[in-house]
Amino acid sequence: MTIAYTCLLFMGLFPYVAAGIAKKGFEGYDNAMPRQWLLKQTGFRARANAAQANLFESLPLFFAAVIIAHIANAPQARIDLLALGFVAARVAYLICYVANWPTARSIVWLLGLICVVSLFFQI
Repeated sequence: MTIAYTCLLFMGLFPYVAAGIAKKGFEGYDNAMPRQWLLKQTGFRARANAAQANLFESLPLFFAAVIIAHIANAPQARIDLLALGFVAARVAYLICYVANWPTARSIVWLLGLICVVSLFFQI
């Protein structure tokens, strides 16, 4: 398994980290109606839930970019580097979102997007 494919697995599971943060401590958590409970949350819980949604939304383009770059026989070292860059940016994104650092969050979001777009240019 390549580093880039390992990044795919990691990113496929990473949104669940945000979900765990949103539900931290399960204070008043309603497992029968979890989405309604999350909609009522504020502060870091609400931000972690929003981050979870954005992390899921970013997956299709990232997955496609890595897989297409592999199929096109782009240089593996570059694919791996850009995939790791995307992962680092998305980890930083979650941290910034939960910490309520909106400007930093936007910057690392853009860095992640640049990594994905750059993967397509390796083709």
